[in-house]
Amino acid sequence: MESKHKIITVQATINCPIQKAWEFWTSPEHIVQWNHATKDWHTTRAENDLRVDGKFLYRMEAKDGSMGFDFLGSYKAVIRHELIEYQIGDGRLVEIVFSSDGNQTKIVESFEAEAIHSHEMQQQGWQAILTNFKKFAEN
Repeated sequence: MESKHKIITVQATINCPIQKAWEFWTSPEHIVQWNHATKDWHTTRAENDLRVDGKFLYRMEAKDGSMGFDFLGSYKAVIRHELIEYQIGDGRLVEIVFSSDGNQTKIVESFEAEAIHSHEMQQQGWQAILTNFKKFAEN
């Protein structure tokens, strides 16, 4: 992934087959279960049209109702069980690579950093979401 922005990468190895990991990553009914960085937040709604030029929208809200936002974008590349590339609503690019090793799936997610929050904070937030995904997929 080439970019004029700093690229931040997070990754995890999930103890489940790639077909299951892909399903949990891309299906709205599963996304709402794991897509949050902290216990104070949750995804209240997920829409996902997983195809090139398809759109996604995840409604993320604080559980106390104090704030919320739509995380949305459009897909640039989708290769089943291998790759997802998308552009977030603010124009930044994200690349997610899935690789299989038997009953384990490695997920490597790289994204263009934004200018508001520190790189460390962004890395920690995206890693926390990926860690929640790992816990969900393994249970």
